[in-house]
Amino acid sequence: MAKNVSDEHGFKGVETISSSSSCQSSSSPRSSPYVHEVGVPPKQNLLKEIAAAVKETLFADDPLRHFKDQPSSKKFILGLQAIFPILEWGKHYNLSKFKGDLIGGLTIASLCIPQKNFSFIQLFFIQNRTLDMQSLPIWNPNMDYVGFLQVTKLGTNQLIIQLLIKELDFNSMTDSSFVPPLVYAFMGSSRDIAIGPVAVVSLLLGSLLQDEIDSSANPVGYRHLAFTATFFAGLTQFILGFFRLGFLMDFLSHAAIVGFMGGAAVTIALQQLKGLLGIKNFTKDTDIVSVMSSVFSSARHGVKNIRKGINPPSVKEIIFSGQYAGKGFKIGVVSGMIALTEAVAIGRTFASMKDYQLDGNKEMIALGTMNIVGSMTSCYVATGSFSRSAVNYMSGCETAVSNIVMACVVLLTLALITPLFKYTPNAILASIIISAVVGLVDIEAVTLIWKIDKFDFIACMGAFFGVVFSSVEVGLVIAVSISFAKILLQVTRPRTAILGKVPRTATVYRNIQQYPDATKVSGILIVRVDSAIYFSNSNYVKERILRWLADEEHVKENSQPRFQYLIIEMGPVTDIDTSGIHALEELFRALQKRDIKLVLANPGPVVVDKLHASKFQELIGEGRIFLTVADAVRMCSSKMELEP
Repeated sequence: MAKNVSDEHGFKGVETISSSSSCQSSSSPRSSPYVHEVGVPPKQNLLKEIAAAVKETLFADDPLRHFKDQPSSKKFILGLQAIFPILEWGKHYNLSKFKGDLIGGLTIASLCIPQKNFSFIQLFFIQNRTLDMQSLPIWNPNMDYVGFLQVTKLGTNQLIIQLLIKELDFNSMTDSSFVPPLVYAFMGSSRDIAIGPVAVVSLLLGSLLQDEIDSSANPVGYRHLAFTATFFAGLTQFILGFFRLGFLMDFLSHAAIVGFMGGAAVTIALQQLKGLLGIKNFTKDTDIVSVMSSVFSSARHGVKNIRKGINPPSVKEIIFSGQYAGKGFKIGVVSGMIALTEAVAIGRTFASMKDYQLDGNKEMIALGTMNIVGSMTSCYVATGSFSRSAVNYMSGCETAVSNIVMACVVLLTLALITPLFKYTPNAILASIIISAVVGLVDIEAVTLIWKIDKFDFIACMGAFFGVVFSSVEVGLVIAVSISFAKILLQVTRPRTAILGKVPRTATVYRNIQQYPDATKVSGILIVRVDSAIYFSNSNYVKERILRWLADEEHVKENSQPRFQYLIIEMGPVTDIDTSGIHALEELFRALQKRDIKLVLANPGPVVVDKLHASKFQELIGEGRIFLTVADAVRMCSSKMELEP
């Protein structure tokens, strides 16, 4: 059902009050050309609107759609498959896929040569400048320098216990050295990601732990805090996935990650000067100034007394009360978020390459469960690695079984051949790390960021210099702060543009800066607002439109007619709040004083609904809201021809 409306200026239109209404116009053929009317969406129940908004925010992929109209037994099976995706794709697993997974798993596992194992130890404990690896009677090299050494992540349990404790009972050890990739293989949805410890997370975790506890003075407390932090890291990841809050990870931009990785590479390489040059008294700080002041000293090499085996369970090492609980929670949340960001980015990258969907929230649950279980089996935070995942992908892996193959190979390595690694000198280990982390400084990516977005480049450089000249935490804070500043700037200062008619088209109006040949319409100023209008930018939008009008009036020639109409293209305006509507009302009154009529074009359903709810359409007149800019121009032009 619809009714014709008109205002004192002769504009005619239709107010659509039902979605099923037909759009008819009864305008006079002499005074007004035919135009389409803007429909008003049907009024919805408030609770339904809230429910729809929550669903779109947290359940955009409608994860329960497969459970609809299914019997209870089928729902139970679907529930198990949702928790353990291996039960779903495992039904279609065959020998051909296993061949690819076997090659992929063996390839990434074979990259974990002894030098890489030692290199990762050096990396993780670079924050412990007083650690003397020659004095360690027990060490289990169950990990490589993953992520940035461009080798595969082993997915093994971490070496914190053996590095910090003089005596361990290896008779009670379990198979915890390959727990993380095994857990992920059953619960993860990515086919290509290789799971295990990574350099950046290890660097961050080691830095945060050392800031709280000196590992050489209190190794037991350090171990407790490490496993507690790992537990809370996994819990953070699990909660984010369970409550479907994965969109929070998008606040750490790609540019910030590039800068952070480059800064981490420089920091890691500088710290290896201790082993490369044999420096005894090395600084505990990570900034470049402190490191370079500690360069000159005598040489010292060698790693000895390595025993084979895997780490014991660490359930009793996790502390939920006392001083370690709060510290572990803080460290765990930070390291867990960083690890989660990297893993989700990796998974999405390879999923797009193989054209399959990756459930980000399900990935978070899998990664969280993996780290929770890992914290109970002598592991610290594990995640996915770009480099080893790339190796896994290029080796022809088909499913997450490649992680299982990798874990089994690692277990055999730890159980049989680790004593052969004891002859590797520290200088060689340091050289390996330095040569490997050079690739972390991605000049090509930085150049591309500079070409695309200067603000992203500032975020990238902020993260880089923050890590190099201060610390990992400072670099992250700078990067996130700059990213937030960019968001605030874009929200509070949205883009606006003057539109003109593109030559040789009848109804196309575009930005005159992008299309210099576009012609302005005589007597009509067309402005487009490229953002939602909220309290944070409503006053700016109003003032910017008035400034556009003043600028155009100043530059127009005397022979040109004065502006009689101001058309606002509202297609990009996805939403508007009360402050935005109030700003439009003030704009309308300001234009009234100049004898200029306000016209709106192409508002979306949310905007139209709010305009009608506020009775704004009655203020400016029903015939002043049009479906397209072309309709608005035709109507305004016809009215100007009729006026003296």
